[in-house]
Amino acid sequence: MASQAPIPVVVTGAAGKMGREVVKAVTEAPDMTLVGAVERSPDYNGQDVGIVAGCGELEIPIVTDLQAALVMATQERHPPVMVDFTHPDSVYDNVRSAIAYGVRPVVGTTGLSQAQIEDLADFADKASMGAVIIPNFSIGVVLLQQAAMQASKYFDHVEIIELHHNQKADAPSGTAIQTAQLLAEFGKPYNPPAVEETEKLPGARGSRTDAGIRIHSVRLPGLIAHQEVIFGAPGQIYTLRHDTSDRASFMPGVLLSIRRVIQLKSLVYGLEKLL
Repeated sequence: MASQAPIPVVVTGAAGKMGREVVKAVTEAPDMTLVGAVERSPDYNGQDVGIVAGCGELEIPIVTDLQAALVMATQERHPPVMVDFTHPDSVYDNVRSAIAYGVRPVVGTTGLSQAQIEDLADFADKASMGAVIIPNFSIGVVLLQQAAMQASKYFDHVEIIELHHNQKADAPSGTAIQTAQLLAEFGKPYNPPAVEETEKLPGARGSRTDAGIRIHSVRLPGLIAHQEVIFGAPGQIYTLRHDTSDRASFMPGVLLSIRRVIQLKSLVYGLEKLL
């Protein structure tokens, strides 16, 4: 039966740091099979993706043509999935293409605007197609966000600091934006002003959400992905922090999303909705 066949997976951004981890994880998963690898950089065109990812020869060449890879994936017996770790400039078009070809997207690329997410959700609904957009695939981040939501019931002052490697193209991170959105769901204003603030250097106080939450972004080599949520009240500070030391920590969330997206008929935003 088709349901017993392995899930065919196309990885876009396959030569990137996250893409290589996904290639290894999918290759090792007994219920999945890697059927395509896409990388927009021509430097990797034609190279065996297994060699590039460091997991041995897979006889799957990296290609630059996403649409060709999607067409090939649809020839499989099982509904195919595309995992996207590319760039904010290309992810929107990648996801629309995947849905149009009947390939379910699992998106780890951040930088999509709210309008783009809503448009993709509408497109997925019309196609009755499962899709997931995950700002962070780490189970630890989901737990941090849940703890922050509990703390927000008792604290009115909170700021978020997110720290990433200096090759990350967008700021603030999708995880920080999602965390602020979750806190804003309580409908309360945060950080009531105590004084009239003046920034001597523009941006010194970070970005500010509509709910009054400040987000600060740090970009340095040596970092991977880190986040602090700091709550303050008279006489006390409550800090929640999550640190990533290896990109392999994201792979259980990626594999879970691949397995779940084929069961969906619409777009889901956030790993916590799949757990």
